[in-house]
This record gives sequence, C-alpha cells and structure tokens, in this order.
Amino acid sequence: MPESSENTHVAVVNDEEQYAVWPAGLALPPGWRAAGFAGTEEACLDHIAETWRDITPRSVRRAA
Repeated sequence: MPESSENTHVAVVNDEEQYAVWPAGLALPPGWRAAGFAGTEEACLDHIAETWRDITPRSVRRAA
C-alpha cells in the first residue's frame, strides 16, 4: 500500500553532519539538505540510526 504524503518524511542532514527527520513536502530549514532517504517517520529514524554512527559534530571531529 503506498504511503500517504501525511506519512512521508525525509531524512535530512546539516553541514555539521547531524541528521533529523523532516516532513516531506515542507521546505527544509536553512542549512539542511535531503540525505537521500524518504519513508515513514519510523523508517527514517531507522535509516538515521544505521547511518549516523558518530554524533559528534563535524567541526569538533575536525578540531580533534
């Protein structure tokens, strides 16, 4: 069964390589871009859990 647009979310990522879930169809906030995955909120959270292994912001990792 296809998901309705109300159930569809996208995984998004910012320049610090931090991930979030965003409702599909809404404009992304400044500084965020689509991470290439869409689905239910739960599916997006699962994708983020598999993808985002180090939650340390990129700028902190680079400074170390």
